[in-house]
Amino acid sequence: MKLLTLAIAVVSTVIVLSVTAQETVNPGGLATIRGVATIDETRPAEKLKRVIKDKNPIARNYVHQPPVVPHQIRGYRVDLNSNKCLSCHSWKYAAETGATKISLTHFETRDGKTLSDVSPRRYFCSQCHVTQADAAPLVDNTFEPVESLGNE
Repeated sequence: MKLLTLAIAVVSTVIVLSVTAQETVNPGGLATIRGVATIDETRPAEKLKRVIKDKNPIARNYVHQPPVVPHQIRGYRVDLNSNKCLSCHSWKYAAETGATKISLTHFETRDGKTLSDVSPRRYFCSQCHVTQADAAPLVDNTFEPVESLGNE
């Protein structure tokens, strides 16, 4: 008799919990910044944002922030054999192109040794540096830059 009562209690609890869960959980839909979509739905990609064309360097918001790229880099080849960014930003060419020189930190190894060329860990520029797109913020942001950088 106790076993039957226990079984009925367990089944009742499972039924109540499953009904409650179905009422509170979105069945298959996922709400994201891009809107609500079901798992089996394939939505078209958004149009690419317009990248700002050749602009002055963009102010940084915090210490050690990688600078944002103020120009288009689509089609730039950065792979094991070549790096298009270095054709303007290397110390050798920066003066004649007017581009910002890469930081001295890009010549340091993980162990702090200074190399004569860009360190392999800093060679792939787009790991840290991104282009600035002409796009509205996706979410509200109240971030304020550190005072010591002098940003206004």
